[in-house]
Amino acid sequence: MKKISIPHLKEMKARGEVITMITAYSAWQARLVDEAGAEMTLVGDSLAMVEKGYPGTLPVTVDVMVDACAAVTRGTSRSFVVGDMPFLSYEVDRAQAIANAGRFVKEAAVDAVKLEGGLERAETIRAIVGAGMAVVGHIGLTPQSATLLGGFRVQGRDLEGARRLLADAKAVEEAGACALVLECVPAPLARLISERLTIPTIGIGAGGGCDGQVLVFHDILGLYGDFRPRFVKRYVEGGKILKEALETFVDDVRRRGFPDEAHSFGLDEALIEELRGS
Repeated sequence: MKKISIPHLKEMKARGEVITMITAYSAWQARLVDEAGAEMTLVGDSLAMVEKGYPGTLPVTVDVMVDACAAVTRGTSRSFVVGDMPFLSYEVDRAQAIANAGRFVKEAAVDAVKLEGGLERAETIRAIVGAGMAVVGHIGLTPQSATLLGGFRVQGRDLEGARRLLADAKAVEEAGACALVLECVPAPLARLISERLTIPTIGIGAGGGCDGQVLVFHDILGLYGDFRPRFVKRYVEGGKILKEALETFVDDVRRRGFPDEAHSFGLDEALIEELRGS
């Protein structure tokens, strides 16, 4: 099938077709996401938590993210791949932001990079786009700066906050972003933002009025323990299924049920007897 492009995503928004995005962090995960038909694949800095065991996203580095993105693009043939720029990889200055974004594009062959922030990141987005790279914005709850927002909570619930998010969204679009992630934003506000923008909005905890939806691979499949935010819907208890399979293997080995003859390689009995007698 034809590779998903920015014009394709904008056409989907114009036609009212919902865009789907799923995270992936490895080639095999990317292959599953691609085969499932998701238009966009996000290599999120959530990798730090769901793959590397950190309690948050801040420790993950550019090197780790670029390596994961390269694996994902190798496992993808159709989906539009977005690489998440980690904490302090674009905040210092524009030259740093362009150089790091360039690594994602040049070394990992992503279709776009994603960075967090609204008005305060508009010029950074403009600089990266000006250097010839596509950018996906991210406003609302921005995990890399959650401490400044008062923790992991819904954003834009009062008039001032809602107006700020509307201004952020417009600034990101005007800076040249090709799409915008809205995280933990009240559904009516997310719908209004989506109506006012010409670029697609991708919601996570932002209701059904966005142009698309994204969830983490591990959350969809029930692979990440008991952590379950309100906006997450599990479609299978994958962790339980996998654990049961692993327990069955352990039990099978301990009772010497595996490997059996069907899973072993034989040798002529006469040769064995000769070896025993030597």
